[in-house]
Amino acid sequence: MEIELQNIPAKNDWVVNKSRAYSSAYLHNENEQIQDESKAFTLYEQQPVTIKNLGKTDEQETEENFASSLLEEDDEESFPEGGIQAYLVVFGSFMGLIPVFGMINSLGAIQSYISYNQLSDVKSSTVSWIFSIFLAISFVSCVFTGAYFDRNGGFIPMAVGSLFYVGGIMGLANCTKVWHFILSFALCTGCATGILTTPLVSCVATWFYKKRALATSIASIGGSIGGIVFPIMLRKLYVEVGFQWAIRILGFICLVCLLTAVFLAKERKNLRKKIEPFDTKWELIKWYVSNSFNWKYFLDLKFLFAALGASFAENSLTCSATFLASYSILRGNSQNISYALITVTNAAGILGRYIPGYLADKCMGRFNVVIITISFAALFNFVLWLPFGGHIGCLWAYVCLYGFSSGSILSLTPSCIGQISKTSEFGQRYSTTYLIEAAMTLPIIPIGGAIIGDGKSVKKYNDFIVFSTMLMVTGVICYIISRVLCVGFAIRKF
Repeated sequence: MEIELQNIPAKNDWVVNKSRAYSSAYLHNENEQIQDESKAFTLYEQQPVTIKNLGKTDEQETEENFASSLLEEDDEESFPEGGIQAYLVVFGSFMGLIPVFGMINSLGAIQSYISYNQLSDVKSSTVSWIFSIFLAISFVSCVFTGAYFDRNGGFIPMAVGSLFYVGGIMGLANCTKVWHFILSFALCTGCATGILTTPLVSCVATWFYKKRALATSIASIGGSIGGIVFPIMLRKLYVEVGFQWAIRILGFICLVCLLTAVFLAKERKNLRKKIEPFDTKWELIKWYVSNSFNWKYFLDLKFLFAALGASFAENSLTCSATFLASYSILRGNSQNISYALITVTNAAGILGRYIPGYLADKCMGRFNVVIITISFAALFNFVLWLPFGGHIGCLWAYVCLYGFSSGSILSLTPSCIGQISKTSEFGQRYSTTYLIEAAMTLPIIPIGGAIIGDGKSVKKYNDFIVFSTMLMVTGVICYIISRVLCVGFAIRKF
């Protein structure tokens, strides 16, 4: 917007309400005064002049107006951005995400063990269905907790999810056949994972706006901690107490973490959607079904491409994490080294969550950071894992660099979705994102398993690496499209 600066009235001639852009504007001169406030308001809306607007280009105003309009529509009051209660919420979310994201980051430690023991006579593509269904159910169940969280908060879904999560883990300890693993782990634990994910992530977003990326990144470090501890612990316990008690001990640890989250991870109650009570249970059920996800969100191309970017990137990440240990064993490394690779990947992910989150809030912007880090993750796949995966030194270097660059995939997804959403709709939009992810996940991991085949061919694993990397590249392209739709091609913080 270009603003004429030639005849700016004196200080007393303009009355600007600094808190809102809805104030009436009066134009004075010595002989006449506009008395019609509606005309003045219309004139002011068409040409708002504030100190902040002077000297700014159209593109700069577009970027700032896009971000500020969402904040103005959210709430008239400012976000706390800190305080003991807000930090306790971050800690509670951190504790809850240790088992929730930690299990996702540790799938390779379970997949490689059961592939060489309980399911040693089952094809890799068949075993992969267990983990594909687990992830798909996790994403689908996210959809149905978003609307509930926006209306009622997260206490009940976290309590119910914790019960099913621990129950599924305890059932996993006794599994010996494929359908056993599907029932206990894929269905029960997978459903609980989705029920827990939305409130654990969304509660942090209700306390922070300017520091949302950093706060969410700190909470998501819990997933990296789980991804570090669980493979090391399981590797040791498999030998000392066997598979059954190793998984049971894992279940008790998850129980402690989830109980902490249930009592600490609380949303701000004044941000819940204010909806009148329903007259019948049918109206209540109908509301939850219709509001679990909103098809109209898919018409918002900014949201659609951001959700697609997150879906492709996260599916690439889970594909790689699921088969990394098996790949290492095929290359002649021991199970201890193979599990250690998973641990190092998640350890590097701690810095990969915190540093990008800090930079996203401080100077670079969330979309810019996630585009850069995911691009590097894809690059490391092509230049390190694919050509030099057979050299253990290069493999160690790869997991360090890949772990750091891919850490922002999970931690910045909520921040990117939140940046283009109202806070009151964040839970619903975040869960709708996982509807897209679920639709992708169900076929993608089995496709990866089918590419690998019996797991005895390096060439087939290399084909799998190319497949996983192309998913990551597609995710980058989708994020770039979403960013361009929001602020154009200009290089600036967003």
